Amino acid sequence: MRIAADIGGTFTDVVSLDESTGELAYGKSLSTPGELTRGVMVGVESLPNPLADTSLFIHGSTVVINAILERKGARTALITTKGFADVYEIGRINRPESFNPRFRKHRPLIPRDMVFELDERVQADGTIRVPFDTEEAEALSREVVAKGAEAVAVLFLHSYAYPVHEQLMVEILRRANPQLFVTASHELSREYREYERTSTTAANAYVGPVVSSYLDQLDRGLRLEKFGGTLLIMQSNGGLSDVEMARRQCVQMMESGPAGGVIGAMAICEQLGIDSAVAFDMGGTSAKACVIQRGEPGVSADYFVGGYNEGLAIRIPVLDIVEVGMGGGSIAWLDDVGGLHVGPRSAGALPGPVCYGRGGSMPTITDANLLLGRIDALAFHGGNIPLDVQAARLAFEEQLNRPLGVSAHRAATGMLEVATSEMANAVRGVTLNRGLDPRDFTMIAFGGGGPLHGAAVARQLRIKRIVVPPAPGHFSAVGMLMADWRRDRVRTVFATLDQLEMAELEAAFGELERLGEAELSTSTAEPMAVVSERSADMRYAGQEHSVTVRVPSDLMLSGVGARAAIKQLFDMMHDRRYGHSAKEEPAQIVSIRVSTIGRLRKRMSRELATGRETPADESRVGERIVTFWDEEQLTAPVYERSGLLAGNVIRGPAVVQEPASTTPIARDEVVRVGLHGELVLAIGEE
Repeated sequence: MRIAADIGGTFTDVVSLDESTGELAYGKSLSTPGELTRGVMVGVESLPNPLADTSLFIHGSTVVINAILERKGARTALITTKGFADVYEIGRINRPESFNPRFRKHRPLIPRDMVFELDERVQADGTIRVPFDTEEAEALSREVVAKGAEAVAVLFLHSYAYPVHEQLMVEILRRANPQLFVTASHELSREYREYERTSTTAANAYVGPVVSSYLDQLDRGLRLEKFGGTLLIMQSNGGLSDVEMARRQCVQMMESGPAGGVIGAMAICEQLGIDSAVAFDMGGTSAKACVIQRGEPGVSADYFVGGYNEGLAIRIPVLDIVEVGMGGGSIAWLDDVGGLHVGPRSAGALPGPVCYGRGGSMPTITDANLLLGRIDALAFHGGNIPLDVQAARLAFEEQLNRPLGVSAHRAATGMLEVATSEMANAVRGVTLNRGLDPRDFTMIAFGGGGPLHGAAVARQLRIKRIVVPPAPGHFSAVGMLMADWRRDRVRTVFATLDQLEMAELEAAFGELERLGEAELSTSTAEPMAVVSERSADMRYAGQEHSVTVRVPSDLMLSGVGARAAIKQLFDMMHDRRYGHSAKEEPAQIVSIRVSTIGRLRKRMSRELATGRETPADESRVGERIVTFWDEEQLTAPVYERSGLLAGNVIRGPAVVQEPASTTPIARDEVVRVGLHGELVLAIGEE
């Protein structure tokens, strides 16, 4: 058996896979803020098989991002090269909104009085300019301990080229206090850009004690239930790592939950032959979007906690996901002049939406969907969470209907319109803002709210086809079961392409590949095969920023032919990213990257029995009045998804419901049930 658990802001999803049969079983529980592992264990207990039969337990969590956003990390110190103490606070001076008087720059995780300097210096080529002074370092470590630091981030200038000084500082700190969580920048990235490395290292140290404690607690809880297999952690790059790596490089877990959903969407694309797709994931607290083209997700080397405008930079490979604070628990509120807003505040799991009956008092998106008939109060989450319609109606009456002077129906539809526009902006962020036309894409909608709102979002963007995978409410956890082991390594290599010997480039790539393969060879869960993917960060001479170019592994890096091929790949990527290229201009390589992937065996694809052109009578469970995207109230038949067969066709208006989600089908929409149980919704068909 294999089990995957995904902790979200509202629900914790757990999925088990029987490797011999490919059977999946699902569990769900409300997340437990303050004691996240309890929600995981409750979900595991609802599965049919015991933990003792489980060989792999895969886990994704919001613990890292929450600790940073809520500023609940450890008391952290930063040690850096003399003269560079202010790098972290100064940042890049990004000012995307030049005339916004309310603009705020990023707020560092480490206060200025906890930043320390050491008189050492290394050149960009790795040569030593100022030697490391052991006595000064020991005195500095004693001062750090005396100021009550629980974690320390160590970053010296140009340590990507020569990390020995950082290694020495780490050893001295651990001797001074073995309980310190110490992170050195070269352990996370061997790449230039001192501010991004500083911010990344500071964030890793800041969350280190919290994450280490959390992972220890989870591991102990699983072992107490007789789990004897391997615990793996989902990373933001879409791959898996062992627990020890996750403890040391905590920031790799930043977007571990959403990454699982993207990996699952990639599998759907491969299964259905979809070349271009947008993965749209709407959960309880947020909505996310990520582009998948030719089977590959968008990947970014930069991530900003809290958004680009004011966020903290994290320089790690992460799936290019744009996120907005818009989920089922997002709260509606009125500003000082009576304008309606939704989110980013969320009711979360506790107290949750008003209709949950757990103390919530503010109207949420889930409450609006309930009032509009889009959710069945008695069938929500398989009937395990009965919903209070009257409580939701009263909350709308008191807080929205009367102040706005409109009916409950209009307030609820208006609320969903606001939410839809915000979620459409997330999809624009990964399509139009990247030079891509969303009309060329298929939307893969998942999460508890993805099928509910996917069609409305797609209409704003003129997307004509939506795929709802089986068990969309558990899909991020399902995607984790499809993930592979992955190690990403980067090395800064400043060189003009025309002057770089291809043999040197081949040797540099080969070294990173050997390091990655050596790490995977020590893993406790053996991958079936190991493959490496090469890429290079490139720019035209005179440019500051670079684009990442995939370098095929079978490209022989020797001679003029390989050099010309790499230049052509760069020109094409630059043109795709920015709409232009300069083929006559010389190109530079800034950094090289290698992703080492250990393929795990998987058996998950099962086909449905084939049905007729219309749904089987047994799948229809009744009818109810539903308000669709155009605010029209219609009496719609309701179908239970578990009773549908491959080939069935449902013409709107209709509703397909399942334990963890609902798919409304408007009058001009048609759903066809695919061979693997997916719902393919076409917009604009009579």
